[in-house]
Amino acid sequence: MASKLAPWALRSGGRALRHGMRQQRRGFQVSAVARNESGFLNVHRDTSDNNLSIPFKFNTQNENLIKEVLSRYPSQYKKAAVMPLLDLGQRQHGFTSISVMNEVARILEMPPMRVYEVATFYTMYNRNPVGRYHVQCCTTTPCQLNGSDGIMTAIKEHLNIEDGETTPDNMFTLLEVECLGACVNAPMVQINDDYYEDLTPEKTKQLLIALKEAAEKTGAGGHAPGLAGEAGKEEVSGKSTGKQPNVMKLGGEGYTAQGVSIPAPGPLSSRISCENSKGQTSLIGDPPGPEEWMRQDGAL
Repeated sequence: MASKLAPWALRSGGRALRHGMRQQRRGFQVSAVARNESGFLNVHRDTSDNNLSIPFKFNTQNENLIKEVLSRYPSQYKKAAVMPLLDLGQRQHGFTSISVMNEVARILEMPPMRVYEVATFYTMYNRNPVGRYHVQCCTTTPCQLNGSDGIMTAIKEHLNIEDGETTPDNMFTLLEVECLGACVNAPMVQINDDYYEDLTPEKTKQLLIALKEAAEKTGAGGHAPGLAGEAGKEEVSGKSTGKQPNVMKLGGEGYTAQGVSIPAPGPLSSRISCENSKGQTSLIGDPPGPEEWMRQDGAL
């Protein structure tokens, strides 16, 4: 009986051994690289106003500011100043072009790719030219509940542009954004560095009209200040091309430029800050002293 089973056992064992050897000798396979399209969105493509042939150098004023900024960091960690330097470059040039990023990389002695990574991550850096007035309309929940859809519609209809577009005269660029942190004064928009809050569609249109009239009467052209030419430089420095200077009115009344009244940044309603309709209801007394918040019985 054993002699009849032995050949079968040997044959089965040999097949199992050969099968195992074939599995162990399995070769490596190289699969194609998966190209996720979202990973290729932040790709620089040369345009007529954003290419390496357009030089950029910081002006004397910003060079002095850069020295001040770099003095706050140990020399071996000066690359930590990449964000403030990119901001200075954008303010001077009007947007964060490839030449601006390369100049920042040269000054900080860091690979250009590291600068590109920062500039493409943060939305505060504009990779393309924007209008003289960069209108960013918040549509996150608090603003949406208070009418930001109407504000967005009013801006689109008045400027005749859609989200992400710039007016033909390069005066306004519209962008829908997420929360800007002024929820208690919703709805609101950020125009350049200023917040305008407690808006209505009518007040929004009036604000846009006033800003455009002020820019035209002071000789400021389209595009952001860095791209506005000599007239824009005069306007940014606080000088006026006419006889009447820009006078700032205190108390939230705004200021006047060449006879055009422009609302002051902040709430465009009757309130001055962010108090509710009943006025200030908290922190209305003097803060307590040690005799009030410390125990008097000597116990810890």
